[in-house]
Amino acid sequence: MPATAPIDLTGVDGPRVGLRGWAALAVLMLPVLLVSVDNTVLAFALPEISVSLQPSGAEQLWIIDVYSLVLAGLLVTMGVLGDRFGRRRMLLIGATGFAAVSALAAFAPSAGLLIAARAALGVFGAMLMPSTLSLLRSIFRNRDQRRLAIAVWASAFSAGSALGPVVGGFLLEHFGWGSVFLIAVPVLVPLLIGGLWLLPESSDPNPGRIDPIGIVLSMAAMIPVVFAIKSFAVDGPNLAAAVFLLVGVFAGFLFVRRMRRAENPMLDMSLFRRGGFSGAILVNLLSVIALVGFLYFVSQQLQLVIGLSPMVAGLALVPGMAAMIIAGLGVVPVSRRVAPHIVVPVGLSLSALGYLIVAATAGLNSVGWLLVAFVVLGIGIGAAETISNELILAHAPAEKAGAASAVSETAYELGAVLGTAVLGGIITAFYRGALVIPGGVPSELAAHARETLAGAYTAAQELPGRLGEALWDAATAAFGSGVVTTSIIGALLVIGAIVVALTTLKPSRNGSAG
Repeated sequence: MPATAPIDLTGVDGPRVGLRGWAALAVLMLPVLLVSVDNTVLAFALPEISVSLQPSGAEQLWIIDVYSLVLAGLLVTMGVLGDRFGRRRMLLIGATGFAAVSALAAFAPSAGLLIAARAALGVFGAMLMPSTLSLLRSIFRNRDQRRLAIAVWASAFSAGSALGPVVGGFLLEHFGWGSVFLIAVPVLVPLLIGGLWLLPESSDPNPGRIDPIGIVLSMAAMIPVVFAIKSFAVDGPNLAAAVFLLVGVFAGFLFVRRMRRAENPMLDMSLFRRGGFSGAILVNLLSVIALVGFLYFVSQQLQLVIGLSPMVAGLALVPGMAAMIIAGLGVVPVSRRVAPHIVVPVGLSLSALGYLIVAATAGLNSVGWLLVAFVVLGIGIGAAETISNELILAHAPAEKAGAASAVSETAYELGAVLGTAVLGGIITAFYRGALVIPGGVPSELAAHARETLAGAYTAAQELPGRLGEALWDAATAAFGSGVVTTSIIGALLVIGAIVVALTTLKPSRNGSAG
């Protein structure tokens, strides 16, 4: 298979769009808001879900990341199908299904059924995200406009994340936890109307044949690997996890070999030889792992440890989300003059500082320090994500934008799974290892307390006076030790992303990054 032709990333490469193009961008932001609101709302609803449905520690992790597991396994497939059958069509089908399943999830009577609903959301979410980014690539052909459009698109993630806790907190204070899923439904109507009117249909003019074997191999590569990582994180080293990991790696090897030999592959593997493409994907992966791990424990710390209501806890994170949006937009004019291998590491350095602030102040249980840390962290993530997403799209041929976007989103969702499974698993393991159950606590309540922090909270409420206070003090101290370790690991992950950016995003002689 011939290598992809070099792409000149130094200049503008197409006509500028008018008002209709920017209106189309507004429509493309709706599904992004849909997904990001859903994710953040769930994180803040988790304490109430844990009290209501009484999930085990493993089930609690599954509720969060089964969505990302399914979505990660299907993203490449859905991106390729969008390239073939139409990206707008895939977007509208995914939006309809996502809203419908969200309504069903609101009334799940058990942890098992809620996990099943989250898995179904992953199927439809896989249709949404590659379609939005690839449609953006086809609408904004002028690179300066596309860079700004990507910044606005990325800011929708942060806006949704900021909006989710506030709206979700209001709902949680006035209604049951199921209400947080219903906020996805009102987004459907303007998305369907605006999508049919404003979004142009786009697809690969030469899609080639559907490759069912390639589709199966892509799923067989992703799902077992993610499952193995989850299993290692929750249960420690075990034979089943090792077998799944080997199956996934072998399927990945077969997938890569098949793509390299295909005349018209569903995923052009030569893209990964470009430093700007593969480096930007690694930067996204590492930074998202750290960010999602932070959000996993900070929601519990704000609500259960510090004692804030869900709505106030959501408001406490708004400044950090706002900083992420402002940095993502503000880096656009900077990126025209400063090379990516400088901008991205500088931004990520601030993120690493944010995690170190959390580690240094964990024992204080201070809302103020968490707020400062998240603002610093958000500035770095917002700037880096805008540049890295733009590099990924700029390196991909327009006709393969869906597949390239799917790779970018796969890295994001894999990062979300790893952030929850690995960092969430680490903080759970440290919590269990450090928790000292006071004498006199019944064995059944002690077992609940060892499962999760929410379990300890429930158990402490059932115990009399000082014994309940002693159990809760022990639980919060144990949780705090996990926060310190997890924050340090988050900082190390971001430092790894800095090294990747410094070594892969340097402009090559033809003007492209890598």
